[in-house]
Amino acid sequence: MQKLVIDPITTMKGAFSVEGYNVVVTGGNRGLGRGIAQAFAECGANVAILCRNEESGKKAAAEIAELGVESFAVKCDVGDFDDVLAAKDAVAERFDHIDVLVNNAGIDGKKGVFDDERMEEFKRVMNVNLDGVAAMIQVFGQWMMDEGRGGEIINISSIGGQAIGDPRSHPMPSYNASKAALDHLTRHLAIVMGDYGIRVNSIAPGPTHSDLDAGLPPSITEFIDETMPMHRFGEPLEIGALAVFLSSPAAVQITGVVANHDGGTMCVGLTF
Repeated sequence: MQKLVIDPITTMKGAFSVEGYNVVVTGGNRGLGRGIAQAFAECGANVAILCRNEESGKKAAAEIAELGVESFAVKCDVGDFDDVLAAKDAVAERFDHIDVLVNNAGIDGKKGVFDDERMEEFKRVMNVNLDGVAAMIQVFGQWMMDEGRGGEIINISSIGGQAIGDPRSHPMPSYNASKAALDHLTRHLAIVMGDYGIRVNSIAPGPTHSDLDAGLPPSITEFIDETMPMHRFGEPLEIGALAVFLSSPAAVQITGVVANHDGGTMCVGLTF
């Protein structure tokens, strides 16, 4: 096959623009995904939201459409391969191609290995956080490769894939393992899909405001206030800003990267 090489920028004019892009965001109805969808829309991109909660997805899509872009929601459980196939067909009815795929949908796990009966939680978390991403990339990524336009795939990982806190106080073995595996999958796919001009990167958030806030132990809040260099939670829109940059012409030479967005947390290590 003839390899698709994306030209570098020659001017800063429009270097950070994603205006007119077609973007798919899984889990884009709330939390980090909602911030990512918002960021792309504010920069002029059209956004398809894939999520399990159809009502919530439609509400988020309607709010995003008020920014003057095309936005719609598709019901999809990324852990169900048939759902992913159906979602691709639904998106293809509205978009003739996609420029960016953001694999944000994910779930948490709180049971230790020895407390997880028949490893049910472990399997459920891996099914969504890893298998679901792989399914999305196989289906939507193949579409991108077939179109021959290049593009960007962003996997939302976590600094929990690189280090862990104290598993005795807040065990998250399934979550940690799924995110570590996701980072390696990102690097693998960056090589495989590079021939098609498609970049594959991970964003690894640190402590960031999301639906998981309520379940955080006091030790994490204390760590953020006292030890974390930036002394605050990140915000979903800030994750979105990094996603927009990675998708822009300015970032066409960036692939296979796990970009930490953690307020310096990994500089001091996870000590909570």
